[in-house]
Amino acid sequence: MEGDLKKRLVQETGGNEIDDQECLQQVEVKDGSKLLLLEEMTSKERKLEEERRSDEISKACKSITEVKAKVDKLLEKVVALEATVNGGTTVEDKEFVVLIELLMRQLLKLDGIEAEGEAKV
Repeated sequence: MEGDLKKRLVQETGGNEIDDQECLQQVEVKDGSKLLLLEEMTSKERKLEEERRSDEISKACKSITEVKAKVDKLLEKVVALEATVNGGTTVEDKEFVVLIELLMRQLLKLDGIEAEGEAKV
């Protein structure tokens, strides 16, 4: 049980696990004793930084998903326009310009997504 507690504390705090050579009884900790866990500030800061990165990745992924959904809808219009042109129907230049403009807007949105590391990839 002590090993489980130690592993849990190390996991929660990001601290270092001490050697298994000592038991709580050897350092005179008795049943009913209260233990005080002091966490280093660097460990807390590391957790906050990890949470911040995780939030950034989530936001970036959400933004990318939104752009992808809009591009998928535009793809349907591109495919329909292509079929029209391949079918021999004349299409106004304006339709091409509008689709290009809409695709460029999505490209700019994608380029504007701020992300680092894993999220940027």
